[in-house]
Amino acid sequence: QAQVVESGGGSVQAGGSLRLSCRASGTPFSQTAMAWYREGSGKQRELVAYITSDNSTRFVDSVKGRFTISRDNAKNTVYLQMNSLKPEDTAVYRCRATWGDSSYWGQGTQVTVSS
Repeated sequence: QAQVVESGGGSVQAGGSLRLSCRASGTPFSQTAMAWYREGSGKQRELVAYITSDNSTRFVDSVKGRFTISRDNAKNTVYLQMNSLKPEDTAVYRCRATWGDSSYWGQGTQVTVSS
């Protein structure tokens, strides 16, 4: 069974930065698509960003120009660099690994942005 573990969350003031990490095991990582979702308090889960095995990336409009996603296949890890953070970015961020017709979710890491 695959395992997905996030880290790097924390509390920052508006305008600050955080880098989230997600390590996946149990899948051929270089062939695994990785994505970051977030769940704000009282809000539905939304897709923030994803990166494919060939480094194609997509971002939700609200984070374009502020967030970047990258992967290090040697470390089985995907990163989400979050700059110019806003209070509306506050959420639990969850990582998803997708391989073939299977997907695996991490437990989530809290990001809190104060104004």
